[in-house]
Amino acid sequence: MKRYFVIGNPIDHSLSPKLHNHWFKENKIDAVYDKKKIYENDLKTIASEFKEKKINGINVTVPFKKSVIPYLDKLSIEAEQTQSVNTIILNNDNLVGHNTDIAGFDRAIRSLNFNMEGKKIFVLGAGGVVPSIIYALKKMNVLEITVSNRTRQKAEKLIENFKNLKIINWGDVIDFDVVINATSLGLNNEFINLNFSKSGTNKLFYDVIYNPKETNFLKEGKRLGNKTENGRLMFIYQALEAFKLWHGIEPKINNKTFKILEND
Repeated sequence: MKRYFVIGNPIDHSLSPKLHNHWFKENKIDAVYDKKKIYENDLKTIASEFKEKKINGINVTVPFKKSVIPYLDKLSIEAEQTQSVNTIILNNDNLVGHNTDIAGFDRAIRSLNFNMEGKKIFVLGAGGVVPSIIYALKKMNVLEITVSNRTRQKAEKLIENFKNLKIINWGDVIDFDVVINATSLGLNNEFINLNFSKSGTNKLFYDVIYNPKETNFLKEGKRLGNKTENGRLMFIYQALEAFKLWHGIEPKINNKTFKILEND
């Protein structure tokens, strides 16, 4: 039986095992997918076990999307440019890091029929999935991208990989068409203490968090008369791309898929 994992810390909220195990069953693949809470000093051991073929595939979530890179042999073009890895495969005894978050976000936004071209984007957060979102947004020809992070220095580091980003202090709110919460604020019912009351209506409030289904950030966006969307489709599509890399099969996405992800 093949073994797959998602590694991260925290990891309890991850619904990856539910989704991948459902797809294993549907596609008659003899495999199991688990979640594994790890620490940074575990990465070397995990990489060794992967090379020894004790592990067949790994997804990576916060806070290890960048710190896992030194333990890999190769990176895909997207992973190289974003310095962010969320899927690892073994190819000719080389550990190869891929970034399927980009395709996940791109496909999720397209499914909303929301045209990003020429829009002003306000991104909250600077770690984890943010480089992937910026990469995807630039391909969508947005007008401008402004990033705000609780630690400004971390946001400024993004400029090393992406030109023409605007960085503002946490707490400031700019004029935007789309605001994206890419922080972990909301996983445990936290509030994002930013004042959106003067931002107008009919904007898109997008949260990469998918569990819980509606964060306080999205509730606030809806209360103020805006369109809201959580990260469920992005999560499903990035998982689909990872599944394709490991198994060469595109799994089905249907009502059954969404039902699998409903909270217990």
